[in-house]
Amino acid sequence: MSIVLASETMLWIAVITLALVCVALARQVGVLHQRIAPAGALSLRAPIKVGQAAPEMTLTALDGTGVRIAGIRPARSQLLLFLSPDCEICDALLPAVRTAQSAERDWLDIVLASDGEPERHAAFVQAKGLSRFPYVLSEPLGRTYGVAKLPYAVLIDEAGRLAASGLVNTREHLESLFVAKEHGVASIQQYLGQRGRRSAGGE
Repeated sequence: MSIVLASETMLWIAVITLALVCVALARQVGVLHQRIAPAGALSLRAPIKVGQAAPEMTLTALDGTGVRIAGIRPARSQLLLFLSPDCEICDALLPAVRTAQSAERDWLDIVLASDGEPERHAAFVQAKGLSRFPYVLSEPLGRTYGVAKLPYAVLIDEAGRLAASGLVNTREHLESLFVAKEHGVASIQQYLGQRGRRSAGGE
């Protein structure tokens, strides 16, 4: 009987010890989560700087409708997403783009942009179910924003100014553009750098 009691006691001690270890690990994970900066979209050297007016233009979408790029849009911002049918990362990003279209619909319009043969892009739109998005083909549009790698996104605010831009390989990269606009900075990296300097100054 004493052996059984001793075994149960040891088992309970082991369970309690394991629970304490789990609590300690959970606290450490929380600390690390606060310390590790979220990855933001990598902003490339672009002809238009954040805060400058984005060139206003009107392009024709694949479906024949006119698409106005930039310009003043009361309470509406515009996201230009440059992609390609051959870009695997672009394909992987599409679910995040669809989510953003729904989650940010109160303030954001999304335009897909590329260049090349219309027939090829029309097949891409059909295959990926992208008919809800305006889809424009314009090489000058890409040059205007210095697009050299894909997928690349440009966020234009309601006043027609460039709010943020950069490579968007992941959902987090895409969302970082929204955070950058919200905080009035060129990139999430700049925002985190400013916050770090403020914290250091307060110590």
